[in-house]
Amino acid sequence: MKEATHNQPAGNDYHIPVLYHEALEGLSIVPDGIYVDATFGGGGHSRGILGKLSSKGKLIAFDQDADAQRNVPQDERVIFVPQNFRHLQRFLRLYKIEKINGLLADLGVSSHQFNEATRGFSTRFEGPLDMRMDARQEGTAMNILQTYSEQQLHKLFEQWGEVTNAKTLARHIVQNRTISSFKTTNALMAMLSPVVKGAPNKYFAQVFQALRIEVNDEMGALKDLLQQSAQVLQSGGRIAVITFHSIEDRLVKNFFRRGSFEEIIDENPFETVEKKSGFKIITRKPIVPTAEEMKRNSRSRSAKLRIAEKD
Repeated sequence: MKEATHNQPAGNDYHIPVLYHEALEGLSIVPDGIYVDATFGGGGHSRGILGKLSSKGKLIAFDQDADAQRNVPQDERVIFVPQNFRHLQRFLRLYKIEKINGLLADLGVSSHQFNEATRGFSTRFEGPLDMRMDARQEGTAMNILQTYSEQQLHKLFEQWGEVTNAKTLARHIVQNRTISSFKTTNALMAMLSPVVKGAPNKYFAQVFQALRIEVNDEMGALKDLLQQSAQVLQSGGRIAVITFHSIEDRLVKNFFRRGSFEEIIDENPFETVEKKSGFKIITRKPIVPTAEEMKRNSRSRSAKLRIAEKD
């Protein structure tokens, strides 16, 4: 694997790290510090962090996907945790770590996961309707489509996929799931073709996104991570989160500003009680990829980086 250089982000065929330099710079890395990469993946961001740490520094890397473990470097400063990042505090305690200097989370699905047909993440490949990040868990996308009520399906497509005709879509699935098979990605798209609204590629991408988020409880895990970060970051420690859709970005923005996940409406000018989050916001507006990065890596187009510092 290529090591990070000043100009070249560390990456491999598994995944190209997004907003690489911006994220590392935003963490303001202390050479002897303890850092967490909550989404190890191909290890690109992790190698960048290691490149800035001294021999006394430490990196704890989380990834629930068994495939990611093959990318872990042979480095005594690295502790790899093959679990979802929602178990952050539990494993820090296990390794007797009370406070950390920084945390990075890149919430995008890796290129490897999208390109593996057997994972069922992509509309581009025929494969089983799986979508599990952690193959050890039981529920798959097919299980959800077979067992969820019409109301539950309506809610998840509306909330996680922002599908415009979510109600019609849910009804169509419930009416057809006993007579049509959707064991594979192509079978699902074929079954849904009568209710597609707008551009098919975009529509199916929204449907797949909603199912993937639900299968992996991505929003629940993100909330757990953010709340725990407030407990484990030491004063002056930084958290950098890279999101890829508006649902994630709103959660991060609201938490950094208010310490909660409630939607922020226009500030009340007469409100005298200031709600404190415990964080100082470093990025008033999210950092987005440059035109050059988007050209080099099309999957970076929707990425947004927000950084905050613990009070």
